[in-house]
Amino acid sequence: MEVVFLEIIVKTKMAPITIFGIKNCDTMQKAFRWLDSKQVKYTFHDYKKGNLTAEDIKLWLKDLNVEEIINKKGSTWKKLTDGEKNSISDVNKAIDLILKNPSIVKRPLVQMGKKHLIGFTPEQWDIFFS
Repeated sequence: MEVVFLEIIVKTKMAPITIFGIKNCDTMQKAFRWLDSKQVKYTFHDYKKGNLTAEDIKLWLKDLNVEEIINKKGSTWKKLTDGEKNSISDVNKAIDLILKNPSIVKRPLVQMGKKHLIGFTPEQWDIFFS
């Protein structure tokens, strides 16, 4: 008697994926290559070109905290005054600061429905997108 095993892969419908970042960033380029190699459909939102809204940031903050979102190692953060840096303890002021200085957001920032992921490592993305 021959036993045949069938592998059935059920793909669930994924929520729309938006990648927030800056197009020319090296890490973003790695992320784009990863997404393309996995044939993941996504929308790219270049927040340096504008159109970042307080509503976008508020949605991120439902899943992430301000400290996770802000890149304190980047040149944009380092150029801020101490007063501006200290203002992130107030969520509304942090939102205003991000809107005025979108380059302080870590990248890439992935939004898939209500789930978010910051940064890029292939292993982390394999898990997130599985």
